[in-house]
Amino acid sequence: MTDIVVGLDLGTGGVRAIAVDLQGQIIAQATRSYPLLTPQPGWTEQNSSDWVEASLDALFDVTQQLNGHQPIALGLSGQMHGMVPLDVEGRAIRAAILWNDQRTGKAVAEIEATIPRQELIQRTGNPAITGFQLPKLIWLRTEEPEAYTRLWQILLPKDYLGYVLTGEPVTEPSDASGVGCLNLANRQWDTDILHALNINPALFPPVIKSTAIAGRLKSEIAARVGLPVGLPVVAGGGDNAAAAIGLGISSSNLNRGSLSIGTSGVIFAPCERPIPDPEGRVHLFCHVDGGYHLLGVTLAAGGSVRWYRDTFAPQISYTDLMDMAERSQPGARGVLFLPHLSGERSPHLDPDTRGALVNLSLAHTPADIIRAVLEGVAFSLRSALEVISAIAPVDQLLATGGGARSNIWLRILADVLQTELIAPKAEEGAAYGAAILAMVGVGAYPNLETALNIFAQDSIVVQPQANVLYEVGFKRYKLLYDTLKAVR
Repeated sequence: MTDIVVGLDLGTGGVRAIAVDLQGQIIAQATRSYPLLTPQPGWTEQNSSDWVEASLDALFDVTQQLNGHQPIALGLSGQMHGMVPLDVEGRAIRAAILWNDQRTGKAVAEIEATIPRQELIQRTGNPAITGFQLPKLIWLRTEEPEAYTRLWQILLPKDYLGYVLTGEPVTEPSDASGVGCLNLANRQWDTDILHALNINPALFPPVIKSTAIAGRLKSEIAARVGLPVGLPVVAGGGDNAAAAIGLGISSSNLNRGSLSIGTSGVIFAPCERPIPDPEGRVHLFCHVDGGYHLLGVTLAAGGSVRWYRDTFAPQISYTDLMDMAERSQPGARGVLFLPHLSGERSPHLDPDTRGALVNLSLAHTPADIIRAVLEGVAFSLRSALEVISAIAPVDQLLATGGGARSNIWLRILADVLQTELIAPKAEEGAAYGAAILAMVGVGAYPNLETALNIFAQDSIVVQPQANVLYEVGFKRYKLLYDTLKAVR
């Protein structure tokens, strides 16, 4: 029988389970979805029981496709920043509060009133941010005190799933560094921060290596999903870090990062040491390979294209929109778009900023406008990349996500960012990275670098070309943001 590992990624929209052989080929896969709850404006929650049922169903579906392959490990990945509060019996006290929940503004202010912003950035790599887990815990203490008194542990989403599978509450640095109180220098909880906020450090689980075995599959779970009793479950990584490993991005090659163009746009750059941006304009997290990574986020990348289509051109396919953009020219004949349709993360950290479409004339066409949308997203990402490059410069970005399948958008991004883009022909995401981490965790490969060298992928390379129109457009883009901010 051929050995395989299982990777499980607990996303916001659903869970994906895959079985991968030791040469990196996917043998089986399954997905399951679950609902998103929005009990109040700005709140996002999910029932952790829905995660468990969907995950177990997906694992069962995968095991039915194995045809004699032998599972030797299971690796985990998942959405970051969420909070699952557990009581002493290990039961969820309330629904999980997710990464994109915005209820914690007062809690963020309380954190920064207690711990100076610059000290927080130096210790944890980031300022206090509404989406992170730590402000959620303070919100729970203030708004749901009865629930807070029952707390035994708070877990991140994938770590809660690991707890259900193994009975062991643990976490690992890549996900834990998105909580808001992990000291990046020693990769452990910062007890000074927690004591200053009057929070018991025992509420947080032990932090182990991303490739460490978190626990072993419980017999009742193994019987339900068809996996071996005692199967090693490897700690894994947060979704961005695991996806980066799936693409071969690690601290062993500091010149290569990634660019993901989905609903949001994310630039991921590995670095050896925890050097934050002094102003906290981009995130600094632990990577699963023992290094670190910087993360710049544009909240509405593909989301801007979707908004444009749904609002102005619902009858036109995305493919036709991209073809239309090619009929315009670099600079979109002067049309300028700010993609801040839901506020902005990097580098502005400004939830109140909004989008804009300016410099329109009777001579402009739909081709100019859709091209301006594509260019505006590229300008936004360049703003984040400039901050990242001052700390961890990269020469290449692996381009993934739906936007990377557009030739015209790839060309615009390469030319605006002035960075070589590499678009892999196959992209398997965070579940694939979780599987690679599991291989290393059980010794199928001696280390991540060896494993990543095995799984090289075919790709398309787009070289940047200098274009003065983009340089002018980027200057106008920054001036427009500053002007609108001044009059807000």
